[in-house]
Amino acid sequence: MVVNKVAHLGIVALAAMLVGASWQPVRAEELATQHGTDSGSCARSAFQVLIDVGHTATSPGADSARGVPEYEFNLKLADAIAQSLHEAGFDKAVRLVTSGSKLTSLFKRVVSANHSNADLFISIHHDSVPDNLKETWQYEGRKLSYSDRFSGYAIFVSNYNVDRAASVAFGHSLGQELQKHGLHYTPHYTLPLMGRYRHELIDEEAGVYRYDHLIVLYGAHMPAVLLEAGSIVNRQEELELATPERRLMVAEAVTAAVENFCASRGKSVAERPAHHPIFVVNTAASKGIRPASLSHHRRIHAAKT
Repeated sequence: MVVNKVAHLGIVALAAMLVGASWQPVRAEELATQHGTDSGSCARSAFQVLIDVGHTATSPGADSARGVPEYEFNLKLADAIAQSLHEAGFDKAVRLVTSGSKLTSLFKRVVSANHSNADLFISIHHDSVPDNLKETWQYEGRKLSYSDRFSGYAIFVSNYNVDRAASVAFGHSLGQELQKHGLHYTPHYTLPLMGRYRHELIDEEAGVYRYDHLIVLYGAHMPAVLLEAGSIVNRQEELELATPERRLMVAEAVTAAVENFCASRGKSVAERPAHHPIFVVNTAASKGIRPASLSHHRRIHAAKT
Protein backbone atom coordinates (compact mmCIF):
# COMPACT_ATOMS: atom_id res chain seq x y z
CA MET A 1 0.00 0.00 0.00
CA VAL A 2 1.20 3.52 -0.78
CA VAL A 3 1.19 5.52 2.47
CA ASN A 4 2.31 9.14 2.43
CA LYS A 5 3.22 10.36 5.93
CA VAL A 6 5.59 13.02 4.65
CA ALA A 7 5.79 16.62 5.78
CA HIS A 8 5.57 18.61 2.58
CA LEU A 9 8.03 21.30 3.68
CA GLY A 10 11.24 21.01 1.70
CA ILE A 11 10.26 17.91 -0.27
CA VAL A 12 10.58 19.47 -3.70
CA ALA A 13 14.01 20.89 -2.95
CA LEU A 14 15.24 17.60 -1.50
CA ALA A 15 14.01 15.53 -4.40
CA ALA A 16 15.51 17.89 -6.93
CA MET A 17 18.83 17.84 -5.12
CA LEU A 18 19.05 14.04 -5.01
CA VAL A 19 17.91 13.34 -8.52
CA GLY A 20 18.80 16.51 -10.36
CA ALA A 21 15.81 16.13 -12.63
CA SER A 22 13.54 18.83 -13.95
CA TRP A 23 10.10 18.53 -15.48
CA GLN A 24 7.46 20.42 -17.36
CA PRO A 25 3.74 19.60 -17.26
CA VAL A 26 2.77 17.37 -20.15
CA ARG A 27 -0.31 15.34 -20.91
CA ALA A 28 -0.09 11.57 -20.61
CA GLU A 29 -1.71 11.18 -24.03
CA GLU A 30 1.08 13.24 -25.59
CA LEU A 31 3.71 11.18 -23.82
CA ALA A 32 2.15 7.94 -24.99
CA THR A 33 2.13 9.23 -28.53
CA GLN A 34 5.70 10.43 -28.26
CA HIS A 35 7.01 7.12 -26.98
CA GLY A 36 4.60 4.82 -28.77
CA THR A 37 5.12 5.97 -32.35
CA ASP A 38 8.91 6.05 -32.50
CA SER A 39 10.31 3.73 -35.12
CA GLY A 40 12.74 0.99 -34.25
CA SER A 41 12.48 -2.59 -33.08
CA CYS A 42 12.68 -3.87 -29.53
CA ALA A 43 16.06 -5.38 -28.70
CA ARG A 44 14.57 -7.72 -26.13
CA SER A 45 17.71 -9.64 -25.35
CA ALA A 46 19.48 -6.37 -24.47
CA PHE A 47 16.62 -4.73 -22.58
CA GLN A 48 16.86 -5.16 -18.82
CA VAL A 49 13.79 -4.88 -16.62
CA LEU A 50 14.05 -4.93 -12.83
CA ILE A 51 10.98 -6.38 -11.12
CA ASP A 52 11.21 -5.05 -7.58
CA VAL A 53 9.47 -7.19 -4.92
CA GLY A 54 7.88 -4.61 -2.64
CA HIS A 55 8.65 -4.84 1.09
CA THR A 56 10.80 -7.48 2.76
CA ALA A 57 10.36 -10.72 4.69
CA THR A 58 10.96 -8.86 7.98
CA SER A 59 9.00 -5.74 6.98
CA PRO A 60 6.19 -7.38 4.99
CA GLY A 61 3.86 -4.44 4.42
CA ALA A 62 0.10 -4.53 4.86
CA ASP A 63 -1.87 -7.56 6.01
CA SER A 64 -4.65 -8.85 3.79
CA ALA A 65 -8.23 -9.22 4.96
CA ARG A 66 -7.38 -12.83 5.85
CA GLY A 67 -4.10 -12.03 7.53
CA VAL A 68 -1.66 -12.83 4.70
CA PRO A 69 1.34 -10.45 4.51
CA GLU A 70 1.54 -8.27 1.43
CA TYR A 71 5.10 -9.45 0.79
CA GLU A 72 3.81 -12.94 -0.06
CA PHE A 73 1.49 -11.50 -2.71
CA ASN A 74 4.28 -9.30 -4.08
CA LEU A 75 6.77 -12.16 -4.31
CA LYS A 76 4.40 -14.49 -6.17
CA LEU A 77 3.32 -11.81 -8.63
CA ALA A 78 6.91 -10.73 -9.28
CA ASP A 79 7.79 -14.35 -10.05
CA ALA A 80 4.92 -14.57 -12.53
CA ILE A 81 5.94 -11.31 -14.22
CA ALA A 82 9.60 -12.31 -14.47
CA GLN A 83 8.63 -15.66 -16.00
CA SER A 84 6.29 -14.00 -18.50
CA LEU A 85 9.00 -11.55 -19.54
CA HIS A 86 11.53 -14.35 -20.00
CA GLU A 87 9.08 -16.29 -22.15
CA ALA A 88 8.62 -13.15 -24.27
CA GLY A 89 12.38 -12.94 -24.89
CA PHE A 90 13.40 -10.46 -22.20
CA ASP A 91 16.27 -12.62 -21.00
CA LYS A 92 17.65 -9.93 -18.72
CA ALA A 93 14.46 -9.39 -16.76
CA VAL A 94 15.31 -10.07 -13.14
CA ARG A 95 13.59 -10.05 -9.79
CA LEU A 96 14.98 -7.62 -7.25
CA VAL A 97 14.70 -8.82 -3.64
CA THR A 98 15.95 -6.88 -0.64
CA SER A 99 15.96 -7.42 3.10
CA GLY A 100 15.95 -5.32 6.23
CA SER A 101 13.81 -2.53 7.62
CA LYS A 102 11.47 -0.37 5.59
CA LEU A 103 13.68 2.67 5.05
CA THR A 104 16.96 0.78 4.70
CA SER A 105 15.50 -1.51 2.05
CA LEU A 106 14.27 1.50 0.07
CA PHE A 107 17.83 2.75 -0.31
CA LYS A 108 19.09 -0.75 -1.12
CA ARG A 109 16.61 -1.01 -3.99
CA VAL A 110 17.67 2.29 -5.50
CA VAL A 111 21.38 1.52 -5.18
CA SER A 112 20.90 -1.94 -6.71
CA ALA A 113 18.80 -0.61 -9.56
CA ASN A 114 21.25 2.16 -10.41
CA HIS A 115 24.23 -0.18 -10.19
CA SER A 116 22.58 -2.58 -12.65
CA ASN A 117 22.20 0.03 -15.40
CA ALA A 118 18.69 -1.32 -16.04
CA ASP A 119 16.37 0.13 -18.65
CA LEU A 120 13.14 0.01 -16.63
CA PHE A 121 12.22 -0.37 -12.96
CA ILE A 122 8.84 -1.78 -11.88
CA SER A 123 8.03 -2.06 -8.18
CA ILE A 124 5.32 -4.61 -7.33
CA HIS A 125 2.90 -4.02 -4.46
CA HIS A 126 -0.64 -4.79 -3.30
CA ASP A 127 -2.90 -2.15 -1.85
CA SER A 128 -4.60 -1.39 1.45
CA VAL A 129 -6.35 1.65 2.95
CA PRO A 130 -5.67 3.86 5.99
CA ASP A 131 -6.66 2.30 9.29
CA ASN A 132 -9.54 4.72 9.84
CA LEU A 133 -11.29 3.29 6.75
CA LYS A 134 -11.09 -0.32 7.90
CA GLU A 135 -13.68 -2.51 9.59
CA THR A 136 -13.14 -5.69 11.61
CA TRP A 137 -14.36 -9.24 11.12
CA GLN A 138 -13.67 -12.72 12.38
CA TYR A 139 -11.80 -15.11 10.12
CA GLU A 140 -10.71 -18.55 11.27
CA GLY A 141 -10.96 -17.48 14.88
CA ARG A 142 -8.97 -14.27 14.42
CA LYS A 143 -10.12 -10.65 14.53
CA LEU A 144 -8.86 -9.05 11.34
CA SER A 145 -9.28 -5.80 9.42
CA TYR A 146 -10.77 -5.31 5.97
CA SER A 147 -12.31 -2.73 3.68
CA ASP A 148 -14.58 -3.73 0.81
CA ARG A 149 -15.14 -0.12 -0.28
CA PHE A 150 -12.45 0.00 -2.96
CA SER A 151 -10.88 -2.36 -5.47
CA GLY A 152 -8.62 -2.16 -8.48
CA TYR A 153 -5.05 -1.36 -9.40
CA ALA A 154 -3.11 1.92 -9.12
CA ILE A 155 0.07 3.06 -10.87
CA PHE A 156 2.44 5.64 -9.38
CA VAL A 157 5.21 7.77 -10.91
CA SER A 158 7.40 10.60 -9.63
CA ASN A 159 7.82 13.95 -11.30
CA TYR A 160 11.40 13.90 -10.02
CA ASN A 161 12.43 10.73 -11.77
CA VAL A 162 15.35 11.34 -14.12
CA ASP A 163 13.12 10.34 -17.06
CA ARG A 164 9.68 11.44 -15.97
CA ALA A 165 8.27 11.47 -19.49
CA ALA A 166 9.19 7.83 -20.08
CA SER A 167 7.91 6.83 -16.64
CA VAL A 168 4.52 8.39 -17.34
CA ALA A 169 4.43 6.90 -20.83
CA PHE A 170 5.11 3.41 -19.50
CA GLY A 171 2.54 3.90 -16.76
CA HIS A 172 -0.01 4.89 -19.38
CA SER A 173 0.74 1.81 -21.47
CA LEU A 174 0.60 -0.45 -18.41
CA GLY A 175 -2.78 0.92 -17.36
CA GLN A 176 -4.16 0.40 -20.86
CA GLU A 177 -2.91 -3.20 -20.95
CA LEU A 178 -4.40 -3.97 -17.53
CA GLN A 179 -7.73 -2.63 -18.73
CA LYS A 180 -7.55 -4.79 -21.85
CA HIS A 181 -7.49 -7.73 -19.43
CA GLY A 182 -10.69 -6.54 -17.79
CA LEU A 183 -9.15 -4.79 -14.79
CA HIS A 184 -9.94 -1.29 -13.54
CA TYR A 185 -8.07 1.26 -11.48
CA THR A 186 -9.15 2.44 -8.06
CA PRO A 187 -10.16 6.10 -7.72
CA HIS A 188 -9.91 6.28 -3.94
CA TYR A 189 -6.55 8.09 -3.90
CA THR A 190 -8.32 11.13 -5.34
CA LEU A 191 -10.91 11.33 -2.56
CA PRO A 192 -10.78 13.89 0.26
CA LEU A 193 -11.40 11.10 2.80
CA MET A 194 -7.85 9.86 2.10
CA GLY A 195 -6.46 12.95 3.84
CA ARG A 196 -2.65 12.96 3.74
CA TYR A 197 -2.72 9.73 1.74
CA ARG A 198 -4.39 11.48 -1.17
CA HIS A 199 -2.54 11.63 -4.54
CA GLU A 200 -3.06 13.51 -7.77
CA LEU A 201 -4.44 11.47 -10.66
CA ILE A 202 -2.38 12.60 -13.65
CA ASP A 203 -3.75 10.09 -16.17
CA GLU A 204 -7.50 9.55 -15.84
CA GLU A 205 -7.54 7.11 -18.73
CA ALA A 206 -4.93 4.69 -17.42
CA GLY A 207 -5.04 5.20 -13.65
CA VAL A 208 -1.61 6.79 -13.12
CA TYR A 209 -1.04 8.80 -9.94
CA ARG A 210 1.69 11.22 -8.95
CA TYR A 211 3.87 10.25 -5.96
CA ASP A 212 6.86 12.55 -6.17
CA HIS A 213 8.80 11.69 -3.04
CA LEU A 214 8.72 7.88 -3.08
CA ILE A 215 12.40 6.96 -2.93
CA VAL A 216 12.34 4.08 -5.41
CA LEU A 217 10.66 6.27 -8.02
CA TYR A 218 12.61 9.51 -7.79
CA GLY A 219 15.95 7.89 -6.93
CA ALA A 220 16.05 5.46 -9.84
CA HIS A 221 18.28 6.49 -12.75
CA MET A 222 15.88 4.95 -15.24
CA PRO A 223 12.13 5.14 -15.96
CA ALA A 224 10.31 3.79 -12.90
CA VAL A 225 6.76 2.96 -11.86
CA LEU A 226 5.13 1.40 -8.82
CA LEU A 227 2.19 -0.93 -9.43
CA GLU A 228 -0.41 -1.63 -6.79
CA ALA A 229 -1.91 -4.73 -8.39
CA GLY A 230 -5.13 -4.64 -6.37
CA SER A 231 -6.51 -4.33 -2.87
CA ILE A 232 -5.73 -7.21 -0.50
CA VAL A 233 -7.95 -5.72 2.20
CA ASN A 234 -10.96 -6.04 -0.08
CA ARG A 235 -12.21 -9.52 0.80
CA GLN A 236 -13.33 -10.46 -2.70
CA GLU A 237 -10.39 -8.98 -4.56
CA GLU A 238 -7.99 -10.63 -2.12
CA LEU A 239 -9.30 -14.04 -3.20
CA GLU A 240 -8.84 -13.12 -6.86
CA LEU A 241 -5.32 -11.75 -6.32
CA ALA A 242 -4.31 -15.01 -4.67
CA THR A 243 -5.08 -17.07 -7.79
CA PRO A 244 -2.58 -18.07 -10.50
CA GLU A 245 -5.09 -16.85 -13.08
CA ARG A 246 -5.08 -13.29 -11.75
CA ARG A 247 -1.30 -13.27 -11.45
CA LEU A 248 -0.99 -14.48 -15.04
CA MET A 249 -3.41 -11.78 -16.19
CA VAL A 250 -1.33 -9.04 -14.58
CA ALA A 251 1.92 -10.60 -15.79
CA GLU A 252 0.67 -10.65 -19.38
CA ALA A 253 -0.38 -7.00 -19.12
CA VAL A 254 3.02 -5.99 -17.73
CA THR A 255 4.78 -7.93 -20.48
CA ALA A 256 2.71 -6.30 -23.21
CA ALA A 257 3.45 -2.86 -21.76
CA VAL A 258 7.17 -3.65 -21.60
CA GLU A 259 7.09 -4.82 -25.22
CA ASN A 260 5.48 -1.54 -26.29
CA PHE A 261 7.90 0.51 -24.23
CA CYS A 262 10.95 -1.39 -25.45
CA ALA A 263 9.88 -0.99 -29.07
CA SER A 264 9.51 2.76 -28.58
CA ARG A 265 13.10 2.95 -27.30
CA GLY A 266 14.53 0.24 -29.53
CA LYS A 267 17.15 2.30 -31.32
CA SER A 268 18.73 3.73 -28.19
CA VAL A 269 18.69 0.34 -26.46
CA ALA A 270 20.29 -1.40 -29.42
CA GLU A 271 23.15 1.09 -29.42
CA ARG A 272 24.04 0.51 -25.76
CA PRO A 273 26.82 -1.85 -24.69
CA ALA A 274 25.48 -5.07 -23.22
CA HIS A 275 25.18 -5.23 -19.47
CA HIS A 276 24.72 -8.30 -17.38
CA PRO A 277 21.63 -9.20 -15.34
CA ILE A 278 21.94 -9.37 -11.59
CA PHE A 279 19.93 -10.98 -8.85
CA VAL A 280 20.18 -8.78 -5.80
CA VAL A 281 19.58 -9.97 -2.27
CA ASN A 282 20.56 -8.07 0.87
CA THR A 283 22.57 -5.44 -0.96
CA ALA A 284 24.32 -2.69 0.99
CA ALA A 285 23.77 0.99 0.31
CA SER A 286 27.21 1.89 -0.94
CA LYS A 287 26.90 3.81 -4.20
CA GLY A 288 24.80 6.71 -5.34
CA ILE A 289 23.31 7.50 -1.91
CA ARG A 290 25.42 8.17 1.14
CA PRO A 291 24.45 6.24 4.30
CA ALA A 292 24.74 9.46 6.27
CA SER A 293 21.60 10.68 4.54
CA LEU A 294 19.49 7.91 6.09
CA SER A 295 18.83 9.77 9.31
CA HIS A 296 17.80 12.86 7.38
CA HIS A 297 15.37 10.88 5.24
CA ARG A 298 13.99 9.09 8.28
CA ARG A 299 12.81 12.43 9.60
CA ILE A 300 10.99 13.39 6.43
CA HIS A 301 10.04 10.09 4.78
CA ALA A 302 7.73 7.37 5.93
CA ALA A 303 7.16 5.93 2.47
CA LYS A 304 6.26 2.34 1.76
CA THR A 305 8.87 -0.15 0.55
